[in-house]
Amino acid sequence: MINIAKDIKQLVPSFKLGAILYHDIVIGESPQMLKGRFQLFLESLKLDAHQLSVSDHPGVQEWRKTFKALAMDPSRYRPSAEALLRRVYSGKDIGMINSAVDVNNFFSLQYGVPIGIYNAGPLTGDIEVRLGKAEDQYEGLNGRLMNMEAKLLSSDASGPFGSPIVDSKRTMTHDNVTSALQIVYLRPSMSTKEAGKLLAAIEKMFIQIHGGSSESFIIQ
Repeated sequence: MINIAKDIKQLVPSFKLGAILYHDIVIGESPQMLKGRFQLFLESLKLDAHQLSVSDHPGVQEWRKTFKALAMDPSRYRPSAEALLRRVYSGKDIGMINSAVDVNNFFSLQYGVPIGIYNAGPLTGDIEVRLGKAEDQYEGLNGRLMNMEAKLLSSDASGPFGSPIVDSKRTMTHDNVTSALQIVYLRPSMSTKEAGKLLAAIEKMFIQIHGGSSESFIIQ
C-alpha cells in the first residue's frame, strides 16, 4: 500500500504518483539497444542546449513550482530530473550504472520528472510519501548523510528511503535484486490518461530488458 500524506494534497491538490512493482527481474549491464537509444537521445539534448535553457523544460518548470508549493527551495535541492538535465546541458556525461538505473534516467530525462527505482526486498509495511520530520535522515546514493526534514520523501516501516532529490543506499538496486519498486513523480498537471501512457511506456521497456512480471497503478 502506498499513500500520499494529507498535508501534501492540501498544498498541491493535483499531486499524483505512478508506482510500478516488478517481480522476478534480472538486473545487469544495460543491453546495447538501451545504450544506443540513450546515446542518441543525449546527443539530441546536447543540440537543444544551444537554443534552450534547463528552465525552458516544462517538466522542470512544473517540478520547481511543486517544490516551492511544498516550501522546498528548488535552487538548493534540485529535483533529480533537473539535476540530470543540467549535467547534459553542461556537456557532462551521464554514466551507465546498471540496467534498472539507466532505464530510470532515460525516462526521467525524456519526460522531465523524477523517478526512483528501489530494491523492494528491504521494504517493509506500507509506504507513505510525505514531508520529512526532524529525525528523518539516511545515507544517500551520493555518499552523504541526507537530512530530510521538511523535504518530500518516501518512507516505509523502517523510515525514509527515497525522495525526488536523491535516494538512499538502503534500497539501491544491484545485480542481485529480483524485485523492485519504481516511483514516478508525475507532473501534477498530467491527466490520468497521460500518466497511464507514461507508466505503460516505462513498464514495457523495463520488462523487455529485465524479464519478469509487473503491476502498475496511479496514486492520487
